[in-house]
Amino acid sequence: MNNSSLFVSTISAALISTCSMWAGIASAQDVLLSAPDGSISVSGELISFENGNYIIRTTLGQMVLGVDTVDCIGDACPAPAVPALLADVNFSGSDTVGGGLMPLLLAGYASVQGGAIEITNAGSAVVHTEIIADEGFGDALGSYLVNSTGSGDAFAGLLDGSTAIGMSSRRIRRDEARALAQAGAGSMVDIDQEHIIAVDSLLTIVNPNNPMNSISISDLARIYSGDVTNWAQLGGENLPIDVFTRPESSGTRGVFYGRVFGGNFDTGNAVILDSNAEMAEAILQNSNAIGFVGYAFLNGAKALNIISECGIETSPTAFGAKTEEYALQRRLYLYTREDMANETASQFIEFATSHAADGVVEKAGYISLGIELISQEIIRARIESDIETSTSVFEQGVMRELLVELFQWDRLSTTFRFASGSNNLERKSQLDLVRLVEHLRDLPAGTGVALVGFTDSDGAFAANRTLSERRADEAVDAVLAYAEGQVDHIDFTTFGFGELASAACNTSNEGKHVNRRVEVWIRGGA
Repeated sequence: MNNSSLFVSTISAALISTCSMWAGIASAQDVLLSAPDGSISVSGELISFENGNYIIRTTLGQMVLGVDTVDCIGDACPAPAVPALLADVNFSGSDTVGGGLMPLLLAGYASVQGGAIEITNAGSAVVHTEIIADEGFGDALGSYLVNSTGSGDAFAGLLDGSTAIGMSSRRIRRDEARALAQAGAGSMVDIDQEHIIAVDSLLTIVNPNNPMNSISISDLARIYSGDVTNWAQLGGENLPIDVFTRPESSGTRGVFYGRVFGGNFDTGNAVILDSNAEMAEAILQNSNAIGFVGYAFLNGAKALNIISECGIETSPTAFGAKTEEYALQRRLYLYTREDMANETASQFIEFATSHAADGVVEKAGYISLGIELISQEIIRARIESDIETSTSVFEQGVMRELLVELFQWDRLSTTFRFASGSNNLERKSQLDLVRLVEHLRDLPAGTGVALVGFTDSDGAFAANRTLSERRADEAVDAVLAYAEGQVDHIDFTTFGFGELASAACNTSNEGKHVNRRVEVWIRGGA
């Protein structure tokens, strides 16, 4: 026992009567400091609490007692510090990913390892999860701390080293990637550091009692800028529009504003809500409201179809999000630093980006990277209409060729796009390539698969058709090269239809990018 402890123990006996006097202490700053074993009991005025020590003024003078030695009783006592939650892997960033998807992903990851999870602080913004082997009866396999706030915090945490895995509902911005590269983190858009775990449709939502079923991008901009303030201005009921939005740090807001306004925008008339769940709940309680949430957070609200600038109407379906043709779709990401090797983190990411995670992603209400099939009635109707209105005999002939093929093939959600000015597939297309080969290798021999190229409307019609045919050929080459003989039983063919069947408007770079695609069609299989 050191001298200070001896002194405290000595005076403890002299001041033992303070316990019985505690009820009569008058000062609002008075506290009682008492050791759990009864060896110390001191009352007096709390001067301050610094570095884990109580500084108290007593009748015998000023004393310093450590928080690990005594308990503090009284209104003036500082709030107890929340113990630091330590983990093998720290996640931070988007609440869309952290709050909506990560709990089930971790549970799914534990399941494939034959383990069980133990959760601390469930339901809060900071959740600690530990995976225990042998269904909870074995050793700890890993611990994970998930801090769900906004996407911007993912990159701040990666930059200062406090985060092993950043969660984002938007792609990293150039300034964020540049700052991390300068800090030695590597190229954040490299295939080994930028990990796509799901796709998501942003839903523009209204109260179920609202009679509107669709809204244009331009009308959304007018609402959020304050130019439209009553539903009657859009053909609805004569009711004021209550506008809800998210904080500036929100990746959901960043994607929504980027598509509606082309970037961030100050909507001073909007009520700010901190999470997707709060947004959906607020919409349900307000018949006049409009807002936006991720696909998993509809929660009984009504999702509107979106009409693009050139009149193309799209619904917030899973298929449209997977093909990235829905007007308000986005990707959900995990990011890692090149210079912070973490085997536990790497193993989790391998699971989260694999086919094994698809069911978990969908159970969480998100859209997995798994392959989906649809028939092509809607696009057939559009082509038939285009044939009626076209004035070019040559273009009408190509449209009829396309229409004939549309009756013979279904479409898979796999859609390839190439990096700008390159023969290399984009990051998501690389993932789609892996999934497609896994899908095709189990189909019956003789299954027909067509790779069908399309372009934007820049340039001459005939030249665009030639370009689309070349892209389709390049996509087949990529599939066969990756498959290494696994899909030799599939009958491949290619088509190119140039700028026909636009999936988006050709008035913006983003729309043109969506239209420069290679679709995957199928017949005789599933």
